[in-house]
Amino acid sequence: MTSMSLPPGTAPIKRQFLLSSDALPAVDDDAAEGSTTHTGTSRVDVADTDTRGTGGRKKWTKAQKKEKRGANKGRKFDKVHDQLELCWRVANGKICEHGDECRFTHDIDAYLAAKPRDIRFPSIASISDVPPFIIGMDEDNSTANDNLSSPEHHTSCPSFAESGFCRLGLKCRFLGAHAKRDASGAIMLVEDEEKRAHTALSTTELNFVSADTLKLLRSKKYPKPITDAYLKELEAAKEDSNVTEEDVALGEDNLAIQDDTLPISSELIAKRTGNSDPSAQTDTPDVLIRVQEKRRLNWSGKSYLAPLTTVGNLPFRRLCMTLGADITCGEMGLATSFLSASASEFSLVRRHPSESIFGAQVAGNKPSTLVPTAEVLGREFGDAGGIDFVDVNCGCPIDLVFKSGSGSALLDAPAKLGKIVTGMSRALGEIPVTIKLRTGVKDGRNNAHKVMLRAATEWGVGCITLHGRTRQQRYTKLADWEYIKYCVDAVRAREADKGLSPIPIFGGGDCFSSHDYWTNVSSTGVDGIMIGRGALIKPWIFTEVKERREWDISSRERLQLIGKFTEFGLSHFGTDTTGVNTTRRFLCEALSFQYRYVPIGLLERLPAKINDRAPTFKGRDELGMCFIIETLLASPNSQDWVKISEMFLGPAPESWSFTPKHKSNAHGEESQG
Repeated sequence: MTSMSLPPGTAPIKRQFLLSSDALPAVDDDAAEGSTTHTGTSRVDVADTDTRGTGGRKKWTKAQKKEKRGANKGRKFDKVHDQLELCWRVANGKICEHGDECRFTHDIDAYLAAKPRDIRFPSIASISDVPPFIIGMDEDNSTANDNLSSPEHHTSCPSFAESGFCRLGLKCRFLGAHAKRDASGAIMLVEDEEKRAHTALSTTELNFVSADTLKLLRSKKYPKPITDAYLKELEAAKEDSNVTEEDVALGEDNLAIQDDTLPISSELIAKRTGNSDPSAQTDTPDVLIRVQEKRRLNWSGKSYLAPLTTVGNLPFRRLCMTLGADITCGEMGLATSFLSASASEFSLVRRHPSESIFGAQVAGNKPSTLVPTAEVLGREFGDAGGIDFVDVNCGCPIDLVFKSGSGSALLDAPAKLGKIVTGMSRALGEIPVTIKLRTGVKDGRNNAHKVMLRAATEWGVGCITLHGRTRQQRYTKLADWEYIKYCVDAVRAREADKGLSPIPIFGGGDCFSSHDYWTNVSSTGVDGIMIGRGALIKPWIFTEVKERREWDISSRERLQLIGKFTEFGLSHFGTDTTGVNTTRRFLCEALSFQYRYVPIGLLERLPAKINDRAPTFKGRDELGMCFIIETLLASPNSQDWVKISEMFLGPAPESWSFTPKHKSNAHGEESQG
């Protein structure tokens, strides 16, 4: 029996699984994308820097604050702490130098008496297809003291299991896995020295910024010689009456873009890529890297996880790596925030060793902020294992990002963009600069091909990614892959004319299956596809792409991936009360996208489409009671996402709440855990 009665744009679910033919409300991915940062504040708040270029925030008027309320424009997530907070030094068996003046308690027995009982973190083998799905997920009201005297209450600490020690010590909510009482009743913390030594390099996160670096940035004493020289060069060129503003900008609008036959001299190319006579730099301590000497990005055939606001954090990227992703990029960071020494902004460049190719993405609106940011990133993280590339965001469509001259606004300012990319390329040395674009700003006025030609042949970028929609379209229309092909063909022809080695070009937009991926690769000539929303809804898309198949993933397998994400989150955010509930928050963020996945075994035809809205449906009953969990995983109710988190992280505290990025998914004003 078919489902021809379903309205257009509705997922074609087989009739036996339908509970209602009414499709769920459409979600606003654009609003969600701009609503919240990794820190829990509104991204539009932090993007709206002042017009004087000082990096400060505008002060909102009372009317502006009122206008911004509602619709998730400023979600806040307060940290959850222990009822009685133990000094972290004492928690790790060390002596606190503050003694009695320490603001945290040193009374271990009192702390353990108040601390809740350990959480039982489930192993993959304990996940089943029948209720309660997670074996041993029951809880009682006993305390942490009971964990050390009741061997039957065994738990596993993800950090200890991975690296052989737990940095949270007694504060860990999985304490029983690495602590015990000796004959005298004293608590002993356990370490696995062999595992700790064996896994030191494979588990330790990379790209930590030092306190000294932050201090220098705050005091504006951080040395930036390349930036200083470059900005002086631009300023001097402006004052030279014999050089036009457009020429200084390293890319006038009339430069061989409209006329493909206009030759570009080697001197002009050298000038516009920042390549001067190398002999003149022989005795200079900081010799500039020529574009030809930069690291080549051999990315053909590789899959690329897009930089994703909020959800694209280190645990999620790590999960995608286990599922087959090749290239990852941190969440978009603001140049002004890096320069003002924001610790939360620097956390965006944190890298896990499993991320084999990793880059940082930055956004800004002028060379005076983006070039020094590039120099700081290159100096701090330029060694092997730091960052492999720095991406300039030229595609963010959010209103206040756009209105500040950042993101997709740079598409209409190619002269400025040329200054930015060329300066960043100089400042980064061997590290390549990449750019991510949209097709244009307004519908019917695509200009990405012009920007791409200049970027590939003059500015020396290492890779170009083109999202197949304009800024005006946001996600309301299908990606224009025909225009992406046009741009690829134009760039390849220009590279051949100039005798330049081709750079990787990635496309993006609406990729939701292996079929989508390989069809668009073969029809457009792109080197690969950057996957964003497709990975948010089904992270296993990278496995599908690698194996060139559609994966009818089971509910048990999906729960296992949720468990793995939870494990990675605890390793990253910490296993104490604060870390557990931070992990819970980001798990719910991930589930706010994953619930939109419709199991392909329920569909009448393939491939599934990313923009199809699902009617309410029930899961399959092929393995006893597994339909319950498959149905639960498809719930749009954020309270159900909290229930799923409790399978792995124990009951949510009464003080903890979760408000989704997509407001329509919140039942009531606020979802309470």
